[in-house]
This record gives sequence, C-alpha cells and structure tokens, in this order.
Amino acid sequence: MSALLKVGKRKVNLNHILLPFVGFVFGLFLLMLLVYVYNSMPIFHREGLDIYIKNVWKAAEEPSEEYYGVLAAIWGSLYTSVIAILVALPLSLAYSVFVVDYAPKRIKEWLIILSDIMAGLPTIIYGIWGVFVLVPLLKRVVMQPLYDYLSFLPIFSYPPITGFSYFSAGVLLGIMVTPFAAAIIREAYQMIPFTYREAIYSLGATQLEATKILLGYIKPAVYSGIILAFGRAIGETAAVSLVIGNTFNLSLALSAPGYTISSLIANQYGNAFIYEYMTSALFSAGLALFAIGLTVNLAGLYLLRRWEANVRL
Repeated sequence: MSALLKVGKRKVNLNHILLPFVGFVFGLFLLMLLVYVYNSMPIFHREGLDIYIKNVWKAAEEPSEEYYGVLAAIWGSLYTSVIAILVALPLSLAYSVFVVDYAPKRIKEWLIILSDIMAGLPTIIYGIWGVFVLVPLLKRVVMQPLYDYLSFLPIFSYPPITGFSYFSAGVLLGIMVTPFAAAIIREAYQMIPFTYREAIYSLGATQLEATKILLGYIKPAVYSGIILAFGRAIGETAAVSLVIGNTFNLSLALSAPGYTISSLIANQYGNAFIYEYMTSALFSAGLALFAIGLTVNLAGLYLLRRWEANVRL
C-alpha cells in the first residue's frame, strides 16, 4: 500500500521519495561485493575453489611458487563464533531476566549503563585484557584440567601450551558480544505487557515456568540477538588476533591455536603487496566471510518468518 504525504495542496508518494535512498544503500552493497569478486579473480583463475578447501599459506617472491588456502581461517571463524554464541546466549538471557524481573530499582539503571559501556568499549581493550588476564586464567583453570583428565577426547586432546587458542578467542568474543545481544533481548522482554504476566501467574505457574513462557513469547528478539552476536563475533579482528594464536591449524581441539579470516587479513595485508597473489587470496577470504555473514542473516530471516507464520496459524 502506498503511503501518501500531504504537502500543501499536493499529495506526495513517500515511496518515490525514499526509493532513491534505498537504491543507494543497495548499490553500495552491490559495489562492495563487486570489488571483492573482481579482486579475487586472479586467485580464482590460478587455483579455482581450491582456495577454500586447502589449508596452506606459502608466500614466495616467485609467483609460480605461491600457494594459498584459507580453509583453516574459515574453520577458525566459524568455530570461535559458535563458541562465542554458546557463551553469549545464556549470559544475555540471564542478564535480561535478572535486570527486568529481579534487580532492585536502585541498581537496575547501573546494570544497564554498565552493559552499554561494555558495548561501546574499543575492541583492543578487550584484546589486551584477554592477553594478560583471560588467557592465563582459562589456561590454568579450564584448559589444563580438561587436558589432564579428558585428553582422550579429541576436543580436549591438544595441550594448552600457551593458552592462545580457539577457546580463548571464543570466550573473549562471547564476552564482547553479550552486551549487543542482551540489549535486544532485554528491551523485548521488558516490553511484554504486564497483563500477560498476570495471566500466566493466575494459572498457577511458578516464576521459572513464567520466565520460560515469556522468553518463548520473544523468540524473534532472541533470534535477532543471536544473529547480531554471530555477525559481530565472526567479523571481530583486533581482539581475536591477540588471543587466538594466529597459526594455520585445522583442529577440533579447543586448546589448539588457529586463525580466523579477520585476523588473517589483519596480519597478512600489510605485506601482501610484495607477492603476486596474496592480495587476491585475502580478498577471496573476505568474500568467504561475506558469504558466511549473508547466509547467517538469510537463515535468521527465514526463522523469523517461519515463527511469524506459526503465530498467525
């Protein structure tokens, strides 16, 4: 349905006014995608899609001796982001429920302000804190005991020599993205009409049962929080580069060092111009990150539409 705006004696169609701005944003999106595709073509012509299924990074001054594969970086990006979501989701839900339902009024505002401050901190601050506090703590309290007692399991089979690992990066990312997911979930949870809460309690539900029902009511907000957290985690660069170990490693072990696409680009782009194909390889890695982010967002939209369809039924 067209929206009409009355200006003087004339009616102006708002769709016609807003369409150029929408087209401009969409054009920027396409232009960015074209830049990545264009700059990735040299490595695609040379290696094809092997760039995404090989784990090798051999830079050489002689172009014929260069070989690149970003599989380890793709795996690291996905692995650390999944760990981050597993950390951030329960923290975000618990924080939102506590602030809305249980926190005394005198500290509720302070908790919200603290969360907003955490969301606005420069990521390098998290990275430095991760290097000097989080990594040693996780190595001593979590990774070393798990390796000592459960090293027969593949996920705990790598010795935590330095502590810089997938696990450290994932936990740090989880802490970093929690404020973003919590902000969305908290606002949605707080906006649930009070009459709904009264109706649930009138049926004899306990506090835990009421909380579970109310959280189910805001599933779209939870999905949105997860998507935002995942997108933030998979694209993080500075903090991850400091704590992941930056090694072309392809391992399921949590204590193993690795790479992410973002940290790979950040670490290698400075000297990529020296080599014939490295810049193109990094652009192809960025294109993979672009595709992963787009896929996650489309999957999130699908889940939201499916939930809305079920609600209508």
